[in-house]
Amino acid sequence: MIDSAPGSRKTSWVVVADEASAIVFERENSRAPLCERFALENPSARKKTSERLADRGGRSFDSHGAGRHTLAREKPRSERQDAIRFAKEIAIRVHKAFLSGTCRRYALIAAPRFLGLLRQALKTEGVTEPELTIDKDMVGQDVDAIQALLLKQ
Repeated sequence: MIDSAPGSRKTSWVVVADEASAIVFERENSRAPLCERFALENPSARKKTSERLADRGGRSFDSHGAGRHTLAREKPRSERQDAIRFAKEIAIRVHKAFLSGTCRRYALIAAPRFLGLLRQALKTEGVTEPELTIDKDMVGQDVDAIQALLLKQ
């Protein structure tokens, strides 16, 4: 994984993401090979709902009388809220790259269930529209498959 400091060269980024992980590739031009720049993980997206809950609720005495009752379990954070937070994290990284001049344009390849959240987060951060958007889940695919998909567009 490469996460170099902003350099003097401007590159194009290709963001490949779903709600659990994202890989950002860079390339010099639209025909240049992709090179992984960095990866981001959303560990909470991989957890089961039972792992997202706190331990079982304890027991408590009522403040008046002799009654006892079970305390409620903590509610899990919404999976959607986790995905929104992760989309915002990706958008912030892209926005910083634009501000520093490291990235001149970008393409999005995202799972359809995550693409809308990611586009909204990028819009909220004030990032320009991507030059290319592909609604396909390519996370976990090798670089050659991603490169081939980009060349078809």
